[in-house]
Amino acid sequence: MSRAQRGAGPRSDPPGGDPPERVIRRRPKNRRAQIAATSAAAFGSLGYHGVSMEDIAARVGISSAALYRHYPSKYALFREELLRLGAATSAAVSLPEEAGGLPVRERLELVVDAVIADTVSNRPTVALARWERRYLDDTDRAVLDKQFAGAVTVLRNLLGELRPGLPRRDRTVRAVAVMSVISSIGDHHAALPVKSLTAVLNSAAWALFEAELPDAAAGYRAPRAVEIPQSFKHELLLRKSVELFHERGYPNVSVEDIAQAADLSAASAVYRYYRSKSDLLAAAFRRAADRMSAAIGPATASSRTPAGALAMLIDMYVSGCFTERALTYVYYAEFGHVPAEERTMLRNVQRLIVAEWVRLLVAVRPDLSDAQARILVQAGFALVVDLGRYFGEDDAGGAPQDRVVQLMEVILFGHPLPRDADGAVLP
Repeated sequence: MSRAQRGAGPRSDPPGGDPPERVIRRRPKNRRAQIAATSAAAFGSLGYHGVSMEDIAARVGISSAALYRHYPSKYALFREELLRLGAATSAAVSLPEEAGGLPVRERLELVVDAVIADTVSNRPTVALARWERRYLDDTDRAVLDKQFAGAVTVLRNLLGELRPGLPRRDRTVRAVAVMSVISSIGDHHAALPVKSLTAVLNSAAWALFEAELPDAAAGYRAPRAVEIPQSFKHELLLRKSVELFHERGYPNVSVEDIAQAADLSAASAVYRYYRSKSDLLAAAFRRAADRMSAAIGPATASSRTPAGALAMLIDMYVSGCFTERALTYVYYAEFGHVPAEERTMLRNVQRLIVAEWVRLLVAVRPDLSDAQARILVQAGFALVVDLGRYFGEDDAGGAPQDRVVQLMEVILFGHPLPRDADGAVLP
């Protein structure tokens, strides 16, 4: 039997030519950096719990065993990206030594420009620092929190030099608001050329620094908690599940946890009301989306001007967020865990809500394009959530409801709206 008949492979020395050159595969010198960048992109699009080491290895084009030679765990990759983002923020607010003699306004401009540039360049993974940081262990989260708190302190201190008459708490609120506006671009995919995006964020930041805000209402009264009767299990389960998703993160909550929180005897009792844990999450998202969409009709029907309608929407949005803080947070943080069949519907509702806000804003500010207005609307939404997270429910006196309304007006309109003694927007 000939060699060909035996099914042998190609000859090692084909007639009429030199032996084929042996291909030597070399590991790229930047393999570790390649893995870090690939994992960051995966985490940015799917979240920490949505990615496995096998997924990352497949994206890089190596085996899982090879991946583990560079990083011992998924957590190590996640930690590296988050602390890199934190370090980049710290570097952005660190002025070069030669800038020390500049006027305060120029120093503040340098810092704001650097934070915006850093955030825009890291946009695909900014949402990790905003919503996934709770999955860091206590030590790493403390490091990240310190990095971002340091950035707020730099902005607050520069603002204190620029406007020494502002109370310290007001300076802190405005500094947090500016960081929120800039980082809000990680929450959505609204497209805008970098130059235009930078200009919109810069303008909103300076509007927050410079706005003359009326005095916030004296004192702070937390929204009265709504008691749900134990017999109304359907609503009680939804409320308790949202609270747990907020506290622990959706992947870390079991049906057993939800049943226990609602005083049910067993996890199986949950299924009398909801088909699954994911069904509870979808119901929470529908509740939040319905709250926002239901406000649009009454606001536009009862207002004589687009500014009046938008002011009413702002009031209703802020009020709803203060009343249901946990639901608002979950609405931002857990979208990736909503069942796929629900996600498409929710995205469509979200687009329609934002589109209506954008339509009203452009009617008030025709200098804005739809794309620019969309960036500001999303920034306004994020501001309310971020101020609530930063100051917390027990310290909401730092950013009471009427002050948050004023700040959201500054982001959208460029200034707080004039109101009469009853709080109604003046023509």
